[in-house]
Amino acid sequence: MTVPNASMDKLLDIAKALGCVGVELRNDLERPLFDGETAAGVSQRMIAKGQRLLALAEVKAFNVETLEKCDAAEALIVTAAASGAEAVALIPAVAKDQLDRADQRDALRAPLQALQPILENHAICGLIEPLGFACSTLRFKEDVVRVLDEMNRPACFGIVHDTFHHHVAGETAIYADLTVIVHISGVTDTAPTADQMTDAHRVLVDADDRLDNIGQLRSLCAAGYTGPASFEAFAPEIHDMKDPTAALAGSIAFIASQLAEVTAGAA
Repeated sequence: MTVPNASMDKLLDIAKALGCVGVELRNDLERPLFDGETAAGVSQRMIAKGQRLLALAEVKAFNVETLEKCDAAEALIVTAAASGAEAVALIPAVAKDQLDRADQRDALRAPLQALQPILENHAICGLIEPLGFACSTLRFKEDVVRVLDEMNRPACFGIVHDTFHHHVAGETAIYADLTVIVHISGVTDTAPTADQMTDAHRVLVDADDRLDNIGQLRSLCAAGYTGPASFEAFAPEIHDMKDPTAALAGSIAFIASQLAEVTAGAA
């Protein structure tokens, strides 16, 4: 999402130049997934570039239980397995009105139960990503954890810790043991309050970030998280970057320097 105008090959080149461990690819960028490449071909390209295909995004409104939704999820899971992807992203619906948290959990149970055997059969992880917006039908990671606990925490499910949605939802709890990937983006615009922030505000992380990305990453690391962090910036000005490699390198260097300060202090 951070470089949506780049071809898949260009994205892999950027990731390799930045020393990334892998990439996420999306099916909602108004062009064919994989730019028309076959799933088997994608797997070979990833190996050639030294990159992991961390996830395919996304199954939209996965918690709206319909036969069509389950079919769409299974299709993406099959594609993920064929392409060597490690996971698929499961994104909840956003409604017109706020939904009680008990109802949010109730809406989550049946879809997860339906998806579990499909994910297990294909050895793919389902990444559940709560959206922090007020009218999200799955807003809090805590509610995901409660439902996963009821299911005895199947290994085929994990959580996306999105720093933007964590802030917008007002969450404080960190679930490092269930977190499979972290999505990072910053907000530097001083005007919107947390409940006014939208995807269009999401930029790269720098010293002016209002979301406390550094604090969230420190907490995750302190709790034992060692997985990947993936940029997910939606702001138009980020999508229009002339030199995304340099801009991303600058943000990575800033984040790394802040995390290194804590490590040095602990030593």
